Amino acid sequence: MAKMWSGRFEKSASKLLDEFNASLMFDKELYKEDIEGSIAHAKMLNKQGILTDEELKDIIKGLGQIRDEIEKGEFKFEISDEDIHMAVEKRLTEIIGYAGKKLHTARSRNDQVALDFRLYVQRRNKEIKELLLNLIDTFVEVAKEHKSTLIPGMTHLQHAQPISFAYHMLAYASMFKRDVERFESSFRRNNFSPLGCAALAGTPHPIDREFTSKELGFDAPTINCLDSVSDRDFALEILFNIATMMMHISRLAEELILWSSYEFKFITISDDYATGSSIMPQKKNPDVPELLRGKTGRVYGNLISLLTVMKGLPLAYNKDMQEDKEGVFDSVKTARISLIILNEVIKSMKINKENMYKACKTGHLTATDLADYLVEKCHIPFREAHFITGRAVALAEKNGKDISDLSFEELKSIDDRIKEDVMEYLQLEHSMNSRNSQGATSVKRVEEQIEYFENWLENMSDKG
Repeated sequence: MAKMWSGRFEKSASKLLDEFNASLMFDKELYKEDIEGSIAHAKMLNKQGILTDEELKDIIKGLGQIRDEIEKGEFKFEISDEDIHMAVEKRLTEIIGYAGKKLHTARSRNDQVALDFRLYVQRRNKEIKELLLNLIDTFVEVAKEHKSTLIPGMTHLQHAQPISFAYHMLAYASMFKRDVERFESSFRRNNFSPLGCAALAGTPHPIDREFTSKELGFDAPTINCLDSVSDRDFALEILFNIATMMMHISRLAEELILWSSYEFKFITISDDYATGSSIMPQKKNPDVPELLRGKTGRVYGNLISLLTVMKGLPLAYNKDMQEDKEGVFDSVKTARISLIILNEVIKSMKINKENMYKACKTGHLTATDLADYLVEKCHIPFREAHFITGRAVALAEKNGKDISDLSFEELKSIDDRIKEDVMEYLQLEHSMNSRNSQGATSVKRVEEQIEYFENWLENMSDKG
């Protein structure tokens, strides 16, 4: 069968060209969006008097049949059709005849693919946002149970100050909240319809772009047709948003890997989300967080790939842009399963409070508290207090102790200005709760953060 665009050609395309040129094997992912866009376009053509009521009825019925055939696995995808748009249109013409040929009036494959792809990205944007909200809710629930569970706060992967596990979980909730806001911002910025832009310059037919825009759930039509058919910023944005989100996931995955090791034993990953070794029967491997960490590089590659495709393209559409979809499909799939499985890992992991507390007793986590005590209670300049505290650390090291285990007599031997009330300052719980500034780790401030996230999640739920 001759291709729909083959009128000016004297020879048929080679099978090699068909294979190289076609995108059908991957862009069939867009069949729902393509059919929905075509129905909206047909309704508009009917409203404008370009299609009769009977033709519209036949087109909608035929497109519904095609959707059913695809979903039941009965649709014949032929690579010679090139893409999902041509495949659907050809099949529609087979089903309803002449009226099927009128559907493409006042549109081009350029605005058709821009529409389908934009609809797909906008819908996946919402799905990923909902999965992120579920994950944030899980962090909040874990935090509510661990407001007083101590864990070493670290810088440079070295013990620094005692914090609560709740506080640590809420740090990730904060990261993923920013991801939600990025997806929301992208949705608003890109919720405009390119349908009706045709090839690049619009159409002489009396169409109504406002009608199709509202029909498809967009805020309005795009402003400039030349830009609209060649714009893939919306695809780049979802790739960037996913890449940033996966970077956050990867950071958490790294900590889960460390925390589940014998060196830490802070958490135990559920057997449901761990694997064994083919040779070492004692092994329990954190494969899920390792894969999450690894898949981050994959989505980075998809972002860089599309940026590279787009960087040298003149206006308007160029065939290079056919390379826009596979990376997006892959990143979306990766993002969805990553968020779902990470949520389950966090929900099901066991928190080993005792090991976390024991770790807080090494590394002199309350050293800064001693310096703060010397400044506050003894009125010693901070630089001198820092030096005195360093001597206390050295004494603790010499005696094989943590600074929090030094006796009052030992501390007094370093500087006789130290009073007995210093002992309270060196307790881990006091250290954590003394950090009571806004956004800090004290129980009071963590409870405020939990309340903030609960209210925010409720507002997000109300927004839908």
